[in-house]
Amino acid sequence: MNIDDSTTTLYERMGGEPVLRRLVEAFYPKVQENPLLGPLFPEDIRPVMEKQIQFLTQFFGGPMLYTMEHGHPMMRARHMPFPVTRERADAWLSCMREAAREIGLPDDLAGILLARLQAPAYHFVNQE
Repeated sequence: MNIDDSTTTLYERMGGEPVLRRLVEAFYPKVQENPLLGPLFPEDIRPVMEKQIQFLTQFFGGPMLYTMEHGHPMMRARHMPFPVTRERADAWLSCMREAAREIGLPDDLAGILLARLQAPAYHFVNQE
């Protein structure tokens, strides 16, 4: 499949739910191990992972799972209680890059995925 096909969503190009789930499952252990990010997350990460799968599914063009269960994402507002710095946004993106590499996501798709996540990651920054 041509990844530049504008009629195909990023969600579909990635391989849908199975690949997105593998990505999130590779991502969160890295987040938990990261000294900047780990302290921001609960010890029981499973509920966070499920919400992330739901959100990324719709963010990448799949079914509106997050909205159907939790309402409008309002992601900036949902992140306001946490001290999100540019350094933490960089660390979050780095963990996602490592997870994409770990699951064998092709470089071109990983690049598109990371480019799509970069703006929201920095939009959540709420501290210097």
